[in-house]
Amino acid sequence: MKVIETDKIQKEKDDLKIKSRRIDYKNFDNLFYASRYLFECGYKLKANPISIATAATIFHRFFKEFDSGYDKYLIAATSLYIAGKMNDESYKLRDVINVAHQTLHRGSAPLDLKDEYWARRDAVVQAELLVMRVLKFQVKTPLPHKYMLHYLKTIKSWLPKSTWDSVPLSQASMAFLQDFHHDSAILEHPPQLIAIACIQMAMQCYGVDLPYIKETDESAWYLLLYKNVKKDDIWNIIDTLIEMYNKEPTLAD
Repeated sequence: MKVIETDKIQKEKDDLKIKSRRIDYKNFDNLFYASRYLFECGYKLKANPISIATAATIFHRFFKEFDSGYDKYLIAATSLYIAGKMNDESYKLRDVINVAHQTLHRGSAPLDLKDEYWARRDAVVQAELLVMRVLKFQVKTPLPHKYMLHYLKTIKSWLPKSTWDSVPLSQASMAFLQDFHHDSAILEHPPQLIAIACIQMAMQCYGVDLPYIKETDESAWYLLLYKNVKKDDIWNIIDTLIEMYNKEPTLAD
């Protein structure tokens, strides 16, 4: 059984959170940083996790169709705007524009209602239409979150209460799931498998074993919840997550 070092992973996550506040996104033009930018803007807008995950999925789906030629940061902000409307979030287009601008241009003031603001507003509106057309107006995709909640509820009933209360299994699982949306691999696996892999990673981190269930290829706990699971597929997702945490940003001075 593979064992993941909890303290090491937590330290890497904390380091990335600190460094993300200092990233000068203008110096980078790749999907990894644009995805980080999307999440940072989402947090500043106080978007809920479902909206941010939805936005990330829209973002990755768009660039699966067009791997270059479009402003990644514009598409990221536009994806947040679309996801917000889908999930009845309270932030407005002007909020999205100002947050996106200030995150890309650190230390800048909010845009006045002048030419630059209206140009950016028009860019987002046009990009929204482009994204919707590229995705054929099918922007809703099944997210792993609902499956994770169901699986965690079941696992809670299997574990001793003392174990469940002392280990932040649900929080860690959800954090891993949210982080996995930084990577386009989120599009490559069924949502049920992603949810199970994130729970398995949390269980490995905290050394949680389910009582009376011996984990083998034929009788692992996840087979009781989703029969189409292969152990290698779970570890492929976990390896992708670990590789993502190991991507240390190159920071501007």
